[in-house]
Amino acid sequence: MALEIKTEIVINATTQKTWNILTEFDQYQNWNPFIKSIKGKIEVGSKITVQIAPPKAKEMIFKPKILTLNKNRELSWLGLLLFPGVFDGHHKFELKDNNNGTTTFIQSEMFTGILVPFFKKQLNKNTKNGFIEMNQKLKELAEK
Repeated sequence: MALEIKTEIVINATTQKTWNILTEFDQYQNWNPFIKSIKGKIEVGSKITVQIAPPKAKEMIFKPKILTLNKNRELSWLGLLLFPGVFDGHHKFELKDNNNGTTTFIQSEMFTGILVPFFKKQLNKNTKNGFIEMNQKLKELAEK
């Protein structure tokens, strides 16, 4: 079973400015309503510690592995519950330069595994709303 959640927003700022805010993880607690913190070495292959707080849901901490890191373009990681195939989440931030001073920010996550059907409703509501809230706060901060 698989489920993808995908949101996007146009930000009136350059990809570089947006990327800089997005990758200043020590500042997340000051502005990010969904991802409260990211700790660890940000490089491909390393494990990080991520704390999320979806709206109307319990906060969670998990330790995903960074899969991609392309400056000003993409950051993704893969988190697992217990072991592969139970409940896996491939989270991705993408920035697209619209060549007019604006950036399209796309936040997505592909959930796979045997437990996904049991969490589908919560993911489609709480997690998606968390993405939307984070996207809006990123836009507000980048456009200042």
